[in-house]
Amino acid sequence: MKDAPLMSTRRGFLKIAALGSGLPAIAGGSERRDPGRILGPPPANVHLAGSPLPSPGKVGQQLDRVVLHQAVATACDWITDVAQMKTDTLASEHNSHKLEHQHWRGALRGEYRASTRQWDFFCPVWHTGQGIKALVWAAQALNRPDLLEAARLSAGFIGAERVCDQSSPHYGLIFGFEDFGDKASTSAVLECLHGLWLLADASGDERYAEWANAAASWEACHSYLGGGLFRDQFDLKTWRHVPPPASADKPGRPLNDDAIFLQAAARAGKPELRAIFYEVAERLLREEDPPGNWIGFGPCNAATGMIHPRQAYWWGYPMIEAFRDSRDPRYLACARRAGEWYQKAMRLDGGLFRGTHRDFKTDSFGHSTSGIACAVLLWEELWKETHEETWLESIRAGLNFCIMMQLRDVQDPNLRGAIIEALDAPNGSDASPYYVRDLGTIFFVQAASRLVTEQIPA
Repeated sequence: MKDAPLMSTRRGFLKIAALGSGLPAIAGGSERRDPGRILGPPPANVHLAGSPLPSPGKVGQQLDRVVLHQAVATACDWITDVAQMKTDTLASEHNSHKLEHQHWRGALRGEYRASTRQWDFFCPVWHTGQGIKALVWAAQALNRPDLLEAARLSAGFIGAERVCDQSSPHYGLIFGFEDFGDKASTSAVLECLHGLWLLADASGDERYAEWANAAASWEACHSYLGGGLFRDQFDLKTWRHVPPPASADKPGRPLNDDAIFLQAAARAGKPELRAIFYEVAERLLREEDPPGNWIGFGPCNAATGMIHPRQAYWWGYPMIEAFRDSRDPRYLACARRAGEWYQKAMRLDGGLFRGTHRDFKTDSFGHSTSGIACAVLLWEELWKETHEETWLESIRAGLNFCIMMQLRDVQDPNLRGAIIEALDAPNGSDASPYYVRDLGTIFFVQAASRLVTEQIPA
């Protein structure tokens, strides 16, 4: 990593030679940290776990599947052994947002700066839910049943932080504390649900599906305003929704994250949830600006022109599910525009910046590796629908960048296997600029695991 400076030049269209067919999931036993089991006997130039992997080289090279598999295995170990809380009480971790969780066991510690060696949290509910999804998919891709057990531990955190009393009018509400320590964020709740369904399918434990079904139903009943918009915050002190800021020009946001209501309609047998999904999808088609994105809604900032790095994923990917369900070509066309937005935003070396603007100019610091990993997830789904080479080229570039951003040969054990999210701007000291968020590692594991299990030939 030290010898691979990041480029901030605007990305042109990459032409990268295709690698042959994808590798299937690899069979083997359940013991951990044995690359010979996971990958077969490694080539002589591939180091075992705990040692640095060879540099993936510049973007433009083919995607090395052996390096990719080892990077995923090491990243999973970071999630389960480093980021995941093992107790219900905080020790040295900061809780700077004053999140009022009563339980912490299974939650993912999400924020870490190498310069201070200090952990913090930012919305562990949705981060942990996405972590569950990553672990379930990686368990399939790497044939590691131990990852399902880690996913169950994290699911226990979400299960404990919810209204469990079925006689309560708020049964099913998950305490998705994010920006405010006592207010549940609607998007945070939605973004933690898909992992619970996947874990129910993989483990056979239907409790997880029931938690997700109940949460989706609560949000549909209480947070949905109609017209494709949702209220953003629910106050756990007053048991009322928080009104939008006086400066807001809209009463809510069009939250179709992870196509949750389309999935919930099928899983819970509630067709009214499918209707909500399509009302939101239509709102998104009307509000799309710029093409493939939605700058008019937070966390984007229309006044400054800043577009959040995961916005096009959260609202672009569900358009593919809408197309698969309805066969309406408008939805696939929208998803394609979202994929093209990411292609324009991606830098020459495969990275992405959090401060990306309408004209695709960027800040010089403040990367978003989680954003490019989400782009890979979107490109994978676009390739499955279109089989167009352009998506494979972008997939290779994005995954190669994520691998380059992984820390392997480290002195700080909190960093081993983590994907660097960003390099902080200089502050006049020689402190390490590395900023780690669990999301970079989580979305990398998701994207790489799907590449393997879906046999995408990147």
